[in-house]
Formats: sequence, structure tokens, C-alpha cells
Amino acid sequence: MSDENPEAGNGHEGAYWKENIRLLLTLMAIWFIVSFGFGILLRDFLDQFMLGGFPLGFWFAQQGSIYVFIVLVFFYAWRMKKIEQRYDLHD
Repeated sequence: MSDENPEAGNGHEGAYWKENIRLLLTLMAIWFIVSFGFGILLRDFLDQFMLGGFPLGFWFAQQGSIYVFIVLVFFYAWRMKKIEQRYDLHD
């Protein structure tokens, strides 16, 4: 928005932020499930399976949640670019 017309874009501003917050909450829920759920709560169950020579629960606690976080960051950037284009906010 420009300083000259502070009312520009107000029609879509609420929808933009609603979509942005929904995306953030969804991605944070996924990361919570992977890091806390798989790494802590379900660790004993997941340790029955092996990944790269390590128990799966241990792997999620040590590396898996980090990998998922990195993927979520790139997904967020890609998705936000599409959302910004939809609301004509892209650079």
C-alpha cells in the first residue's frame, strides 16, 4: 500500500491475513506433531522401526524435526508468494 492512499487494498486485507494466519497455524501444527509427537510422545512406538541404522523415534527427535522444519520454511515461502500474487501484493 502507498502512503498517498491508505485505504487502498482494504477490501482484501482481511482475506489476505486470514489466509496467511491459517497457513502459519497449519505449518506450525505439522511441525509440532513431527517434533513433539514423533520425537517425544510416539518415540517408544517409532523405535520399533529403523532408519539409517537408528531407531525412528530417535531419528525424528534428533534430525527429522529439523528436516521437516526446513521443508516447511521453503513451502511457506513458495505458498506466500502465490498468496501475495493472488492479492496483488507481490514485488
